[in-house]
Parts: sequence; C-alpha cells; structure tokens
Amino acid sequence: MTERKPPGVSFESWVDKQIREAEERGDVSQLPGFGKPLPGLERPYDETWWIKAKMQREGLSVLPPALALRKEAEDVVESVARARTEAEVRRVLTEVNEKINKALLMPPEGPPLNLKPFDVEAAVQEWREARERKRD
Repeated sequence: MTERKPPGVSFESWVDKQIREAEERGDVSQLPGFGKPLPGLERPYDETWWIKAKMQREGLSVLPPALALRKEAEDVVESVARARTEAEVRRVLTEVNEKINKALLMPPEGPPLNLKPFDVEAAVQEWREARERKRD
C-alpha cells in the first residue's frame, strides 16, 4: 500500500512518482497482460463494459435460466457451423443436449423452455454436407 499524498505536493507529480517507483521495482512488468494490447479496443465503447466483463468472468447471466439455455442452444447452432472436426460438432451438441435434458427433467425458473435435444446424427450429416458444398 502506498503512503498518503504529502501536503503541498501536486497530485499529478505524486502519482507520477508512485508510477515511476513501481516501474523501477518491476511491479508493472509483472502485471497480467503486460506488453499486450488492451482487449476490446476494436469494439465500440460501452459504459457498462466492466460489469459485462465481471459477469462473464463469474459465469453470471442476467437472463432467467430458461432463456439463458435457449440462447446457448442458438449459439450452439452457430458454433456447429464453425466447427472444424466432426468430433467437435458431436462434443458441442452433446454438452448442450445434456443441459437441455436436465432442464426438461427439472424445469428451470422463468418462461417455458420450448427446447428439445438436438439430433446429433442429423446435425453431423448437415455439417458434412455443408463442408462438401464449400469444397465444390
């Protein structure tokens, strides 16, 4: 912990001194992300960026559990399209199917789920066909 700003010293020069001393001790170079670009600079500014980042790190959602699972099922469809291997397609679909099956057995709070498990074999077949079309 740093000491308090002494009276009569301008705030800016006191802060600059604290930063310079930390750099000299090597404290700054030990920080996570040192020397790397700041994440998210390419996105438009969002005043609540820090709240969203904290929620993502903590695995929190503002959606009711049923809607969060619906959103995850929508996202799975997109991730299947981007999958590189059949094993990845199967893994992603199996993971979300487990969550859907669990939610069907014990419905979560919120609106009705309105989901059914994905047909993994049919989705794999569609994935193969889409890859074949891209090759042609």
